[in-house]
Amino acid sequence: MHMEIAERPRVDPVLARTLAKAIDGSSKARRTIARETGLHKDALLGVIRGTRPVTTEEALRLLSASGVPPKGVLALALAGHEDLASEWMHQDMGQFWDELFTALPATIAEALGEDLQEIRPRWAVGTSRLVAKLLADHIRDVVNRDLSIR
Repeated sequence: MHMEIAERPRVDPVLARTLAKAIDGSSKARRTIARETGLHKDALLGVIRGTRPVTTEEALRLLSASGVPPKGVLALALAGHEDLASEWMHQDMGQFWDELFTALPATIAEALGEDLQEIRPRWAVGTSRLVAKLLADHIRDVVNRDLSIR
């Protein structure tokens, strides 16, 4: 008789570090975060230490309870931008990224309509540069207008 041993979930070290930074950087007490997310305090300690794996849903709840924009920070960390996730999580840029990350797919689909099928993956980096330049130009324009009003 052959019995399969269930594989234990692995801890993602990037996710563990990102969650620990969010929790440690929160203005809330750990016990409050644990209560708000439905985790036992020992389970939360395991998450912070990187010894307890978490589900995606738990990670989103922990980030949110820590006062961190959950989807954007999680996406940054898992996409290989752990440093940006840590840097932005407690700044306005984190909230901006979270909202942009959430809104962009539907906005692109709506703007492109039937042309969505014409998209080529090789255009992604150039498009990101174009979006970044548009954003930088827009911010400079807003700042300059604000300064001229004063």
